[in-house]
Amino acid sequence: MSCVTDKVGDAVARTVRSLRAAHGWSLDQLAARAGVSKGVLVALEQARGNPNLGTLIRVSEALGVPLTRLVQVEEEPPIQFFPAARHVVLWHGPSGGTGTLLGGSDPRPSVELWRWVLRPGECRDSEAHTPGTREIVTVESGRLSLTVGAGRTEIGAGDAAVFHGDRPHSYANESQEDVRFVLAVMDL
Repeated sequence: MSCVTDKVGDAVARTVRSLRAAHGWSLDQLAARAGVSKGVLVALEQARGNPNLGTLIRVSEALGVPLTRLVQVEEEPPIQFFPAARHVVLWHGPSGGTGTLLGGSDPRPSVELWRWVLRPGECRDSEAHTPGTREIVTVESGRLSLTVGAGRTEIGAGDAAVFHGDRPHSYANESQEDVRFVLAVMDL
């Protein structure tokens, strides 16, 4: 294989693995949807062999992306920088609390990183996100009341929790001091 072909094979392998994972599909499921054998997909995801154009088209259609997306050699830059001036406050609490989006990745699976400040008595209710979404929260100061569905827990400074973001949930400050926490949202 030439160096250019190696690069295309690596790009196809990386993209197919990523998109299949984003859909939550097994190799068997993608093989059935694309009308190809599981062995062909295994070879494709391991950058082995030389798939024909028909196979690539069937796989791209099953994944819902144009063929050019599968063979695109260029990757995202290894570092995406989000300077402080680009951080966006997307939630304002009634007492001055804030929810600030610090940065995120795209496409799926995606990750968002947030910094939150809840003033005493403030609550942020959130609807369920897309199926498979998980969130991780760590409290920097104060005490956060986290409710997910019918479950509720208190998270103190230095503590962390992982929870299902694909269920209705809320963050509340039921204390008399500010709560500061960092939140990561992973849309798997």
